[in-house]
Amino acid sequence: MVLPGLIRVSTIAYLNTVPLTRSLLRQPPEGMEFHFSVPSRCAEELAGGQADIGIIPSIEYQRIPRLSVLAGPCIASRRRARSILLLSRAPLEEIRTLAADTSSRTSVALAQLLLGCRYNRQVRLVAHAPDPAAMLDDCQAAVIIGDPALLYWQRPLAGVRITDLVEEWRAWTGLPFVFAFWAACEAVASPELARTFCEARDRGLAAVDEIVAEEAAPRGLPAEVVREYLTGNVHYHLDAECLAGLERFYSLAAEHGLIDGVRELRLVAPAAAETGRR
Repeated sequence: MVLPGLIRVSTIAYLNTVPLTRSLLRQPPEGMEFHFSVPSRCAEELAGGQADIGIIPSIEYQRIPRLSVLAGPCIASRRRARSILLLSRAPLEEIRTLAADTSSRTSVALAQLLLGCRYNRQVRLVAHAPDPAAMLDDCQAAVIIGDPALLYWQRPLAGVRITDLVEEWRAWTGLPFVFAFWAACEAVASPELARTFCEARDRGLAAVDEIVAEEAAPRGLPAEVVREYLTGNVHYHLDAECLAGLERFYSLAAEHGLIDGVRELRLVAPAAAETGRR
């Protein structure tokens, strides 16, 4: 695929993005340039014009104008995420202060909604680097995401309750939760671009064995944990059930003042493959 001009892609180095990006990074499409960031920074780069495409926290779509979603790939979880954790020393019904991982936006909003709506707790947020011990020294609870959360399971702190936020969301709504997706500025979003990113996801999911072998040791995780995470905890298809979960999240976020309102998703469907055309 040849693209007009240089398209700057902001992506994430977390394990859960590897199936989406592996083939793109190994053989970048002509005219595409990739760089790594954290989820919150990907959104800032799209909003500020430093990137044309990014894996953004799902809530940021409602805060950044003139974006389109490349339909198909996403980072979601149906029942249990393992990498989106609320850590607490106090019962959830007593939490007053929450240390928020500065790399996260959607997960922090999810924690606020769950604590506010399910446990009637309006918490004070404290921005913090993802260091569980330091976070819990400063606050009664902490949100950690991504690889730091996966590593936490290997070395949990004594006396700390672990709450998987997707398990809480599923129990509350009966729906999956969508954390992130590929968003693009309207000037570059196209069906051809959407197909490129869908095909990259499909190639990544077909290479899970290779990903496990390549990623487990460098990330300090057991191979069986990596395999279960990529195949059982993360869901990579923005299907109808995920879209319903996303709509519910946006509605609740607007109702509770986390976003100004709900803007309809502008989904750009992937073009048909060349072999399917006549």
